[in-house]
Amino acid sequence: MGTCPTLSAMGALLWFRDDLRVQDNLALLAACESAEEVVAVYLLDEHSPEIRPLGGASKWWLHHSLKALHAELRALGIQLIFRTGAAREAIPAIAKEIQASAVFWNRRYGASRAIDADIKQHLHHEGIQASSFPGHLLFEPWNIANKQGDPYKVFTPFWRACREQPAPAYPKDAPDPLGGTPSEFPTASLDQILPLPTWPHEFAQHWQPGAAGAFEALEDFLDHTIDEYADGRDVPALGHTSKLSPHLRFGEISPREVWHAVAEHPAHDSEGARVFLSELGWREFAWHTLYRHPDLATCGLDRRFDAMVWEHDPEGLTLWQQGKTGFGLVDAGLRELWRTGTMHNRVRMAAASLLVKNMMIDWRLGEQWFWDTLLDADEASNPFNWQWVAGCGADASPYFRIFNPETQQKKFDANGKYVNRWAPDWMAHTPVVDLRESRARALTAFDAIKGLPR
Repeated sequence: MGTCPTLSAMGALLWFRDDLRVQDNLALLAACESAEEVVAVYLLDEHSPEIRPLGGASKWWLHHSLKALHAELRALGIQLIFRTGAAREAIPAIAKEIQASAVFWNRRYGASRAIDADIKQHLHHEGIQASSFPGHLLFEPWNIANKQGDPYKVFTPFWRACREQPAPAYPKDAPDPLGGTPSEFPTASLDQILPLPTWPHEFAQHWQPGAAGAFEALEDFLDHTIDEYADGRDVPALGHTSKLSPHLRFGEISPREVWHAVAEHPAHDSEGARVFLSELGWREFAWHTLYRHPDLATCGLDRRFDAMVWEHDPEGLTLWQQGKTGFGLVDAGLRELWRTGTMHNRVRMAAASLLVKNMMIDWRLGEQWFWDTLLDADEASNPFNWQWVAGCGADASPYFRIFNPETQQKKFDANGKYVNRWAPDWMAHTPVVDLRESRARALTAFDAIKGLPR
């Protein structure tokens, strides 16, 4: 890579992960306050076993988000370099390569936090300061516990305990630009490490990755949607959602920024604001659950489901993925997902329930499809929500609660506006299951495991 320049004696390395913003970024602020020069790195780690490889939709978003972040950091006098490799080896090597005296990052809460602990120990051994900061959550997982000191397993008392905590700290502004001309360090190209997938032809028509897009979505939600959110959020044709989830997933906006924007809004006491903040609470609950159960994507919390006999039905899975199940609401959602990288939450539940409970296909296969095609799929909420529908997760929907896709369509898309937009030909497809018979089969399957130890 040629001869590498070095940082000044008070230089720092800033390691970006899922915190792609310059505002309310405590690691960035600390680096700028303590160092004369800062170099930022985004490391694409597809080698560490603790890190789940990104899905295609996430790669599309990340590519564009990093482009936006690169420009924002450049305006602050900070170079963002791109590298690949296993983080345990790569981050200390980069710090040594540029002769950084300190490394800063914001915390992770899944299995990858073990990597961070190892890196911190390695850096300290090399005489390099390593500092980590909160930023991805409203409340740190180790601060929320019941009276026995155990983590909560049910959302309502969990969220009550969170609300009894001091309010999340007020978000910080971006730092002032650093003085001087930043050094130019060797970097891979973004196109080289993160080539764009070929199938998302329409994503750019619906989304603007980056912090600017995040704040535009937040402003639009507060100006036009929050008052109707409580009643309208379940009707997919209305579009009464915040559209913030992929921005939060990649950390282009912090949950603290969203929290305080709602708290300061004139409608902060409305039912819409209350319900919306509780949705932030469900995000929090998912991450706190992942913190305690880092294998959330592969192991059900209710171990009885280890004995569940799932159907091996590759053809049925493909029909479901393609939105050709013969059930209008489900087919519309899955086609919306493929074309836009998102699916309305009400429809997600109906689609997941059909796959797991009517088709009896392992929830992990559905979770993997969402992981690859959803822009907002993160390592906590995606498996958490699939376990919730399957009945094996935290505060899960009871196994006998089976969403009837026909009833859901009549209730939430009575005029057919949503279904006709995304799947106008849905009636041309033969239903993949008989709803009555498949419901009975699912209940029989659960009866076979319900007496087993959890």
